[in-house]
Amino acid sequence: MKIESVTLREIQMPLMHFFETSFGRIYGRRILLVSVEADGVRGWGECVAGEDPFYSPEWIETAWPTIRQYLAPALLQGEIRSGRDCAALFARVRGHRMAKAGMENAVWDAEAKQKQKPLWELLGGWRREIECGVSIGIQDSPEQLLEKIATELESGYRRIKVKVKPGWDLNVLEKIRSRWSDILLSVDANSAYTLDEVEHLRKFDQFKLLMMEQPLWDDEIYLHARLQKAIETSICLDESIHNARDANFALEIGACRILNIKVGRVGGFTEAKKIHDVAARHGVPVWCGGMLESGVGRAHNIAVSTLENFRLPGDVSASKRYWKEDIIEPEVEVRADGTIPISDEPGTGYRVREDLVRKITVREETFRAGKS
Repeated sequence: MKIESVTLREIQMPLMHFFETSFGRIYGRRILLVSVEADGVRGWGECVAGEDPFYSPEWIETAWPTIRQYLAPALLQGEIRSGRDCAALFARVRGHRMAKAGMENAVWDAEAKQKQKPLWELLGGWRREIECGVSIGIQDSPEQLLEKIATELESGYRRIKVKVKPGWDLNVLEKIRSRWSDILLSVDANSAYTLDEVEHLRKFDQFKLLMMEQPLWDDEIYLHARLQKAIETSICLDESIHNARDANFALEIGACRILNIKVGRVGGFTEAKKIHDVAARHGVPVWCGGMLESGVGRAHNIAVSTLENFRLPGDVSASKRYWKEDIIEPEVEVRADGTIPISDEPGTGYRVREDLVRKITVREETFRAGKS
């Protein structure tokens, strides 16, 4: 496979509704798209780095120059056999996993199209439909949150996840459970708590949650193991897991009972598959988390969710939950039973609306083989 060019595009998309976590509230997304031209096909990837370095040290203004100066030149300098070769090709660059994922996943998409195979099949997936859950951010009031939960349940979603932080947690969960006693419910703290608050966190046990996601520091695994021993609720690790080695360490010491795999955060499909395999060997289920992706990244999340050990509903929800108009067609839709069917079309099964992408692009840069 000869990569002939790499193009970066920043697009800007307003959210249908603000999204708030313990990091703050956003009303729109700056999104970095990557496309590669190879042997007559175009593959698309999405870098999930945020607008600011709050969720991660990576953000869009580190991803762009990292791709321009290091990753794109490495990819353009010679032939590669497949998307899985990108991880070794990019290994010289430390970190910058979101930038790497945008690049690698575009190559996987191009490879699938070149081989006339569905991307999910190329990845080794087998599910013909995936179960969907939703992530609901912090709202202006508990009543507003309850209205949103009701809407999502009516839409068929099989798991509800709510964001929590000190001051927006136990009181909210009490209201949710008093209205819906048996829904599959989980919480995501995005590192909002410390181990000093173990007595407070122990009170979450009364709500019979599927999981408590990333309660402690984003760079911490060992202290999560201490917390897991102190509470009944299953801990799910997200930001702490950068690679398969982290996953193996976390599961060996009992730091969690569930893993969230975000393909755009861990460096791309190759590392995501390795984390998946580690969890499967430990008998621990994984699920696919979301990063407020456009349809490009959302389609990649669907593909990876077909792997065998993705046994819990992921945050792979419909395009219309986030965007008035998505950049793919068909848009991602969730059926009334809370599932998404898997397409047999080559690549992701979703076509990028390049006319719309051009319309909302605010900057663009192309790099070609043989040119500096």
